[in-house]
Amino acid sequence: MSKLSRPRRGSLQFYPRKRVSKYLPSPNWSTINTKTEGFLGIIAYKAGMSSALIKDSTDKVMTQGKQIVLPVTILEVPHMKIFSVRFYKHGQVMKEIIVSNDKELKRILKVPKQTKNLDHVPEGYDDIRVIIYSIPKQTSIKKTPDIVEVAISSPDKLAFVKAHLHKEITVDDFKFDMIDARGLTKGKGLVGPVKRFGIALKQHKTEKGVRRPGSLAPWHPARVTFHAPQAGQFGLFTRIIYNLMILSKGNVKDKNVNPITGFKNYGNIKTSYLIVKGSIQGPVKRQILLTPAFRPTKIQTKRKYEFQELMH
Repeated sequence: MSKLSRPRRGSLQFYPRKRVSKYLPSPNWSTINTKTEGFLGIIAYKAGMSSALIKDSTDKVMTQGKQIVLPVTILEVPHMKIFSVRFYKHGQVMKEIIVSNDKELKRILKVPKQTKNLDHVPEGYDDIRVIIYSIPKQTSIKKTPDIVEVAISSPDKLAFVKAHLHKEITVDDFKFDMIDARGLTKGKGLVGPVKRFGIALKQHKTEKGVRRPGSLAPWHPARVTFHAPQAGQFGLFTRIIYNLMILSKGNVKDKNVNPITGFKNYGNIKTSYLIVKGSIQGPVKRQILLTPAFRPTKIQTKRKYEFQELMH
């Protein structure tokens, strides 16, 4: 007789299960390696989901050369700008130079009256990163910008940053086909242990509740451990969706991707957009940080799709 396998309910990888303090996460940029020159992250906003008509051009598959329908997520990507430049040494910030004082930034932080240039940079640094902010007033959802630190991939990072100072960063500057989506899930508030951890329901004649855990802790040690399944916050957690394929990108001025009545609870896309295969966490209007694929698989990189049209 095989041994009964009953893994614990709820992964300890995601503790503590509480609401996050910021909407855009801070990735470990040292693990994202790519030879393509450009910014390693952009800010996007989830507009909604739809179905897309795709031509499958992958070799040696049953649907080769045929049209298939795939679920897709449409993201709006407004323009971005550089707020400051950070110089790192051994993982610590040596110096930060603020290069922008746009009035949009006054909504989220104190902006200096005068900015500096990159004529006098510190010596001995080993990495350069930039703080970028979005310009969501170009969209129809909000005016307050989102701000996040982004790494750079370039043989000469200082020259690359100088070339993009005081210029708008667009979706065309993000030159990757396979991406990871980093953002927050939908917030569900206070929920019980069955929905939160997936514990089993007890018998209907149980005296102390069907949806409660059978035991919180043993007699000794006489205390409740932190990983006992109890009611609490569910949702609004930082999660990563790996290996999403970009099927199409562009600007609505060149190709309109809006439904006739607009996206539900979002409206119309007014700037650039990305059409991504599959689903992305969070409700509509949620800000998402897009980064190059951290660990793409061989099967996914061999997939070749030709975008035809959206089926609104």
